[in-house]
Amino acid sequence: MDQIHEVCRRRHLSKRTEEAYRFWIRRFIFFYDKRHPRELREGDVAKFLNHLAVKREVSASTQTQALNALVFLYRDVLASPLDKLPGLDRVQQRQRIPVVMAPAEVSEVLKQMSGTTALMARLMFGSGLRVEECCTLRIKDIDFASAIVSVRDGKGAKDRTTVLPDSLKADLQAHLMRVAQLHTDDRTRGAGLAPMPGALERKYPKASESFAWQFVFPSTVCRTWGQSGRLVRWHISPSTIQRAFRQAVTRAGIMKHATVHTLRHSFATQLLAAGTDIRTIQLLLGHRNLQTTMLYTHVLEVTKKVASPLDAL
Repeated sequence: MDQIHEVCRRRHLSKRTEEAYRFWIRRFIFFYDKRHPRELREGDVAKFLNHLAVKREVSASTQTQALNALVFLYRDVLASPLDKLPGLDRVQQRQRIPVVMAPAEVSEVLKQMSGTTALMARLMFGSGLRVEECCTLRIKDIDFASAIVSVRDGKGAKDRTTVLPDSLKADLQAHLMRVAQLHTDDRTRGAGLAPMPGALERKYPKASESFAWQFVFPSTVCRTWGQSGRLVRWHISPSTIQRAFRQAVTRAGIMKHATVHTLRHSFATQLLAAGTDIRTIQLLLGHRNLQTTMLYTHVLEVTKKVASPLDAL
């Protein structure tokens, strides 16, 4: 596991990717009674993946994630790449359309929220942010003059820019004033540093003290950072906004399986309905493949300008 961690950090994989890979590699080792992976080859890998499909009844994406973890293990950690896997039965991929909310439903849910989580939900809907991207947003990444939000190290380790809603500027600036006061109070008592990504802490030792590097949505508590023992203020937990949004959906009486990620889906479909071209939406969402963005066209085009024959009777 130490070797896996070192390779993941060397390749700059995200922490969540590393956690997923470690989970599946551990499951694979325990499946074969803690035998070392060097003693196992293609047939053993296929048997494990088939077990997930048949006995555990996992989805196609889950089986693919386990496969990717084991391919990574043998190729990058053990330097012994796998050949074709004999007898591997892949779970059939299902085409699922995203859950979206109508503008009135989004408005009703947002009315049920208050405070910082309400501001986060409005920003996610207005800019198409993922929950992790919203939580880890830093003050320097918001450009009020140009109405731009810069997303750093998003999914797939990609940077992108998206829109900052004009209607949110005043509330966001008032929120940042409170964050600035909190940062000033933290610095007065020797805390309030911002954890820096990568090796920037060594390259710019003073940057973590600056207001620009603080998180837009900071945690309510300061925690020690590494072996230095210095107190830093991390970002708010994603579970905070997820829980608040789930409760708001219930209070609003929305009978859809809507999560906070549904705001991102609704952002895309409403831009599409307003006539925004699909390529622009792809750039705003940060999709690598245009086919991923094309899913939203299916949500609209299937029912657009179509009248049920029942209504003609």
